Amino acid sequence: MVEKDGCNSSLTAIRVLRVSLVDELEGRIDSLLESLVRREVFTRDDREDVLCQLGPRARVRKVLDILECKGEEAAKIFLSVSSRHQQEAETHSKEGNTDQPQSTEYKKVKQKHKDVLRRRSESMLFYNTRHGEKILFSEHYVNLLLVDGHQGLEIKRHEILAFGQNRLSLQQKSVVQRKIAPGKLFSSPKGNRPVKKVLVTGVAGIGKTILVQKMLFDFGGNRDNVAFDFIIHMTFRDLNLIDKPTNLQEMILRKNRHLAKELDNILANDSKLLIILDGFDEFRHYRGCDVDVFVTEPDEDAEVVEVFGSLMQGELLPNASVMLTSRPTAINHIPVGCIDRFVLIAGFSLAEVQDFFSRYFQDSALADRMFVVVSENELMLTLCYIPAFCYIVCCILKESKDLCGESPKTMTDIYVQYLVALLHSHTQARAETFLPERRAAAVQQLSDIVLKLGRLAFQKLMEHQTLFYSSDPDVAALEGCSLVSTFLDKTVAQEPGCIEEVYSFAHLTVQEFFAAVYCAVTDHPLPDALQHTASPGEGSNYGHLDLFNRFLSGILSERNANLLSRQVGLCCQKDKVETCRQSIITELTMLCENGAHILNHLHCLFEQQDSSLVLAVRPNTLRVNVSDETLSKMDYGVIKYFLNLTMGNISELDLTGTGVSCEALRDIQPLLRRCENLWLGENNLDMDTVQVIADMLQVSESITNLGLGWTNIGDNELQALSSAIRIKRKLQELWMEGNQVSYSGLLSLRDLTPNPLKKVVAIWNDLSDTDSESLCTEESITVNFTDDDTWEAWGDWVLKRCEVSSNEKLVMVLHKVCNISVHCLEAQWAKTFYEKLSQLIKRRIESCTEDDMCKKLKKFESILNL
Repeated sequence: MVEKDGCNSSLTAIRVLRVSLVDELEGRIDSLLESLVRREVFTRDDREDVLCQLGPRARVRKVLDILECKGEEAAKIFLSVSSRHQQEAETHSKEGNTDQPQSTEYKKVKQKHKDVLRRRSESMLFYNTRHGEKILFSEHYVNLLLVDGHQGLEIKRHEILAFGQNRLSLQQKSVVQRKIAPGKLFSSPKGNRPVKKVLVTGVAGIGKTILVQKMLFDFGGNRDNVAFDFIIHMTFRDLNLIDKPTNLQEMILRKNRHLAKELDNILANDSKLLIILDGFDEFRHYRGCDVDVFVTEPDEDAEVVEVFGSLMQGELLPNASVMLTSRPTAINHIPVGCIDRFVLIAGFSLAEVQDFFSRYFQDSALADRMFVVVSENELMLTLCYIPAFCYIVCCILKESKDLCGESPKTMTDIYVQYLVALLHSHTQARAETFLPERRAAAVQQLSDIVLKLGRLAFQKLMEHQTLFYSSDPDVAALEGCSLVSTFLDKTVAQEPGCIEEVYSFAHLTVQEFFAAVYCAVTDHPLPDALQHTASPGEGSNYGHLDLFNRFLSGILSERNANLLSRQVGLCCQKDKVETCRQSIITELTMLCENGAHILNHLHCLFEQQDSSLVLAVRPNTLRVNVSDETLSKMDYGVIKYFLNLTMGNISELDLTGTGVSCEALRDIQPLLRRCENLWLGENNLDMDTVQVIADMLQVSESITNLGLGWTNIGDNELQALSSAIRIKRKLQELWMEGNQVSYSGLLSLRDLTPNPLKKVVAIWNDLSDTDSESLCTEESITVNFTDDDTWEAWGDWVLKRCEVSSNEKLVMVLHKVCNISVHCLEAQWAKTFYEKLSQLIKRRIESCTEDDMCKKLKKFESILNL
């Protein structure tokens, strides 16, 4: 039995140890239940409620739920009884060792399976490997950076775009101590309890499938994971083809017929078994995996999703180890309560990027020269941290040698050059076999094939699909096209009586690029390239088309349109080019005036690389809102591009909740000096970062309002700010709610109020009731809510933030704004504010499709109804 670890109460211990208790008690829950009834902790009705649950693990969970209602004394007795049961079980275990020597046949099958895995994994399939081309895995594998954690359950942005800043933060930390070797994924990081279920997440192209291949390759060669007798590898692409009830045995034998004779023994010895399930985000049924119908035997038939759910929840093969890989967009649908370890693939480090170049070019001098070229281009170097991007960049360099033309400045530039490079490679290889008169016709056919690929990409992108099957008419239209293998990966899935081919683009962003090309050069109606197609409250859909929109804007720019026309024979529609330009100008002007979110629009502007567009944006007030998104270097780059081309003061710059760092603020310090209103709330600001703000305050002639709410600043940081304010004495309002400022810290502002500081907001700081009363005489310093226009405007601002937030972000905001004492709700502004907030929550609940999110929203709805 796991100890209470110093928990204050038995109930608290049960809550903390819940996952461990389910693992420990599932094998003896029936006898434990009878003991609880005998001790009159549980009634007979309680016992019936428990026995109605499907599976032993579900019964343990029900027991723990009932104990929550029974109180502290019942919990204490439960821990005592379960501890005694475990001691008895350990005694019986010592008396008779259950481990049986492995049979000769078992050992033969074990070695046979390793040989099979080694053969399957010895070759690496690059994204456009030619037919018959064999690339040895051992010669081309480059180490991936694996760390504990995950990208988070709130996927607000396009996952590739959200990756940049997260990757940079990992680089800046001491990742050496956190780095995980592939063979150590099932080793407990703290040694406190065994790791049975591991979730590996990472953005598209980051190397999840390569990691799986690495584990299979090493296991087949007896280099790693030797604690397991067998590793079973299944992909969700294959599982998607099962359209009738099946069982775990049949699922395993689909690709592993050589295990048939010993499969019963393999599954019986499940503590020595690792099952790897690759590509959960591609599972057709990924939204319904938190099942309540379980199977407990490997030969028990059920729907695929029920077999998978039973395996993850531990109802089926409870002692087996399971590794699941997924893009972050799907992890909301994984029953994360059963996961013991979260692992994030953070891609390459700089050293690994260099290693990749060396292995790709197979010539150290050429590889070094190409790496220097990339190192001089910040955008390309940042993208190279993602392995699939690194490969795309190498493809471009291989054809262009040294980018002797204009170096790519935008994402679209890179992908246009990628398309041209691969088409050039393809036509060169095939032109050698053609007669001269046929070469022109062959080149002409390429543009038609590109359009067919674009049509497929566009239609499937709009349907949120990344996998395409040979039975699909759009896929069938590409049959016989030799170029298809250059851009599409193909998997052959065999079923009794049929063979199904499954296709996907080499990378998610390649599909988005082809979709944008199709939309730009055909007469297909032009989507509103600067509008999100999903409302913020729809969670995982938010930002789905961000990168598509950027590609579309970049393709419709003059320089890329000309390049596509010359090199590929594809001409953009002239009316679409002009429509896109006018849309950028109109939308940016409107957004700058009303202060709505602007980041993706700035990226679309940046992709055009046309300064005349910026000069045509002439808003009455220049308000730039990029709040609530963790900003990457690329994001700061487009913000600087826009603002450096504009003139005069910046009315408002909103960097709330963007994860700003000291380096980032220092980089944009010239822009900060032009700001009249600067909002930096909900960022963790250390003293170095505050000093950058203080330096700005010492020289700025424009700044009048500064927002630093929920930034964890304390007295020392406030002292640095107050010293800076005294120099220019321009700042009129300072908002710093929800921080760690004390009464003595606020006293440092007394000589600055009411001139120049007309308002200092310091609610929710480290102030006692006595301190608050002492500050009541300071009219400029506010430490409590009042019934005036100030808080009415504050409420309107919070409502606007809630309306444009995803559901995940809304819940975070609700935790803060609902933490107000009852007497504050008597104010008229508060009644109106919370009534509108309650209505917003109700609308979100009605449109919400996530059960867990609905529960969270309903909790706040009930709080407000009180």
